[in-house]
Amino acid sequence: MSEPVTTTTPLQESVRQQREQLTVLLNQTMRQLAVDCATQLTARTALEQQLQQAMSSMVYCKHLYVLDAAGRQICSNITRDGSDPSQFGRDRADRPYMQEIVGVTDFKLSEAYISRNKRRPSLTAVQVIRNAAGDRIGFLGADYDLRELPGTEALYREPDSWRQIKGDPAIRGGLFAQQRVESRMDRHLDEVLSLLTELILEHGVFHGKLHLSSSRATIWLVDDPWSYRILSIDDLIDPDICLALPRRPYTERSIVPPADLPPLFELMRQLRFADETIYLRSGSINVINGMVSLNFSCDGSHYLRYDDFLQRGLRFWFGEALA
Repeated sequence: MSEPVTTTTPLQESVRQQREQLTVLLNQTMRQLAVDCATQLTARTALEQQLQQAMSSMVYCKHLYVLDAAGRQICSNITRDGSDPSQFGRDRADRPYMQEIVGVTDFKLSEAYISRNKRRPSLTAVQVIRNAAGDRIGFLGADYDLRELPGTEALYREPDSWRQIKGDPAIRGGLFAQQRVESRMDRHLDEVLSLLTELILEHGVFHGKLHLSSSRATIWLVDDPWSYRILSIDDLIDPDICLALPRRPYTERSIVPPADLPPLFELMRQLRFADETIYLRSGSINVINGMVSLNFSCDGSHYLRYDDFLQRGLRFWFGEALA
């Protein structure tokens, strides 16, 4: 099998966009505050008063503080509830957010990290403080709790292009020493696939996963999408299971045509039996986002759209000899 080219994932792109929004939100405010603090670095009381006044305009900030040019804190942590002198004199020079800014730029929004004190996902914005001559004389720091920042709640969109993820190297290394062992589901696979098709089309199942080697399935229902149900092989070969699930028309949110379900499951069946060494261990379909997932005996996983899956056919996975 050929491998797709690795590119930036949608999740990484979403993170990048969120960071850009936060940088725009914080950059101008931090720059102006650094200018205001530049003349107060030797007067701790006046500096802390300046920071306390600034907190009203920095809505999401948890802590404000100033460091000298060597990265040592020269004031208390300023919070909305007042000052915390316990951090005065702290050497922050070795913190990741300080390493990222030195010699690079006057403003830097750090990568997310787990805070040392509260153990929470956090960000730190650092702004260089310069004197009138342009010399770097200190740093302004602002800590943010990720849970309280705006613009970080947007849900990224999952890609629908083919993705391959390699699994456990130990399994891949011993691949040719193994052979498929017939499971109970293998012996009843035609019945199982017919029943799962019925559950999707008539009983509100929008996501179904077949664990072919362990003879079970997991299903998600439109009536209760937050939970999944585990069906044993005995459930999957007993049509009476339809009596335990409410009748629901094929969801209107589905992008998979009903007519494509039988050939889709047939192709999964072929991938299970086409080869005794490289074979399908599990496969799933989500009819709402149209994504098929496949996990093979080599522990490699693939994710692709249903129509892409059908178009590639058996030849793509095993070559001409098995097509």
